[in-house]
Amino acid sequence: MACVHGGSAVFEVIDKVVYAMAGLRFLSSLAELTGACLMLYFGTAASALQVNAALALVGPLVLVTVTMLGISGLAGEMALWRIALIVLGVGCILLGARG
Repeated sequence: MACVHGGSAVFEVIDKVVYAMAGLRFLSSLAELTGACLMLYFGTAASALQVNAALALVGPLVLVTVTMLGISGLAGEMALWRIALIVLGVGCILLGARG
C-alpha cells in the first residue's frame, strides 16, 4: 500500500508489523497529549505530578511492546545473537532510566 503524491510514492509500508508498531506509537502519543491536557485542566503542580507519574508507567511499556513487535517481525531474518543484543539494549535503556 502506498500513499501517492504527484505520481510518486511518498512512503510504502509492506510489513503488517510496521502498522502495529506505528499504531502503538500513535496511541502512546495520544496518551501523552491527553496527559498534557489533564495537567493544564487540573492546574496544580501536585496533580500534574500525578499525571506525569501515570505517563511514566506507560512509556516503558510502550517501548518494550513496540520493540518486541519489531523483533517478532525480524525473527526469521536475523541471527539469534543480534536479537539478544537488541533485547539487552532495551534492558539497558530501562535500567538506566530508573535513576
